[in-house]
Amino acid sequence: MEIIRVPAGVYAANCYIIYSKTTKDGIIVDPGGDADDLSSYIKRNDLNIKHIILTHGHGDHIGGVIGLKASLGATVMIHEEDKDMLMDGEKNLSTSMAMGKVEVEPDVLLKDGDIIEIGDLKVEIIHTPGHTKGGICIKIGENIITGDTLFAGSIGRTDLFGGDYDSIIKSIKEKLMIYPDEVQVFPGHGTPSTIGRERVSNPFLR
Repeated sequence: MEIIRVPAGVYAANCYIIYSKTTKDGIIVDPGGDADDLSSYIKRNDLNIKHIILTHGHGDHIGGVIGLKASLGATVMIHEEDKDMLMDGEKNLSTSMAMGKVEVEPDVLLKDGDIIEIGDLKVEIIHTPGHTKGGICIKIGENIITGDTLFAGSIGRTDLFGGDYDSIIKSIKEKLMIYPDEVQVFPGHGTPSTIGRERVSNPFLR
């Protein structure tokens, strides 16, 4: 498996291109912008990106969705609790962001525990509300894409629409800290980490 991290769009949110080295089938997570560049990379490397999976509905993570869906024909997936946010530029904050209004109707609504099979990869959806009501993390093997739930040394903000501090702390402690220390963490902003590193050094988890 290959995980390519691309800080995308004007807000440089981490977009991830994840694919099987064997089958070339894959997904793209949180394309916040730069749809043409992402599409060119995908086509240049002969990847078959089947799904665009969104960890949540905020504008800085969805700015490239419309362009990528058009160029790749991929299905757009988001947790059912963030459907309305994705479809409403006011709720997803894009109307007040540099990229302008982005409103997308998802093709698939996800739930906690869903398993998506991509070639020889198994993608597990973990519902982690707190940053938004429908925030998710995505586990693939010993790797977790944490979106804006968990960062290296920090957590996602909870003062925006659908955010709740107690919920995000509960999500992290009960749904992410259950994994072994060596599991890799790939956040929505900033650099990668591990579950073990965050368990002992993240000030919000002490």
